[in-house]
Amino acid sequence: MIYILLNLPQILAATGAGLAAGVLFLRFVARRRVKSLRWWATAALAEAWLAAILAGALILAPAEAPRTVMALLTPVVIWAGFVLPAILVAHTTRGLALRTAGVDALHVLVVAVIQAVVLHTWGLEPPPR
Repeated sequence: MIYILLNLPQILAATGAGLAAGVLFLRFVARRRVKSLRWWATAALAEAWLAAILAGALILAPAEAPRTVMALLTPVVIWAGFVLPAILVAHTTRGLALRTAGVDALHVLVVAVIQAVVLHTWGLEPPPR
């Protein structure tokens, strides 16, 4: 987990970009307004963790793979493999509409892709061997 400390500025920048993209998505696509301090605190922690996981995945991406392709595909694979199923199960269990699950899942995908672009653009420092 030393990579988190080595890439803390990048992770924090990606967190900020993810929060901004997420708020814009919620406002203009989901037609929701974010007012709660509790939401901001929860979103900031969750998105910081997402950015840290993305940073680790991008660092571990195969060296022979095109970096830009990996930056765009990595968040999609993480989203499709972990986030989407979790959101669908949680929303279905709570009896929420499938449309709500779709909007919430798309929100996380948008945030993850924006974060990956920021991390890729800034550059990441791999941990020492």
